[in-house]
Amino acid sequence: MERNEFLTKLGIGTLAVCMGCSVVSCSKSGSPGPSGGNNNPPATGTTVDIDLNSSLKNIGDQSVSNGIIIVRLAGGNVVSSFTAVQVACTHEGTSINYNNSQGIFICPLHGSEFSKTGALIQGPATRALKRYTIAITGTTLTVTV
Repeated sequence: MERNEFLTKLGIGTLAVCMGCSVVSCSKSGSPGPSGGNNNPPATGTTVDIDLNSSLKNIGDQSVSNGIIIVRLAGGNVVSSFTAVQVACTHEGTSINYNNSQGIFICPLHGSEFSKTGALIQGPATRALKRYTIAITGTTLTVTV
């Protein structure tokens, strides 16, 4: 094989691989994005229980389970000290993260921003995150969809 032929084939193969990556990373099909998110919300009736003696001890701590992200916003084991919203960004389904220093949820893929309650602050997303009901019994936090 000639050097030029080898480099041409290598370039075409690399281009095909790179194009495949970019198609997958912005998929709207509901398949996981690069951060593991998807467009499927948790099923109605889903509950998530968290033992506050072992999890979410510090302000800014977050936990993700069953398509829900739960964040401790303040001290004390009262409902107002926590928030629970869908973890999938409403734009492309990528898993969002909570930025404690800014007090907002941010999508790492395209930069959509949401308030602590899930309200849309900045797109490209066009819809708010779904917010879920929190109850606390003793040291058990329960989120219900």
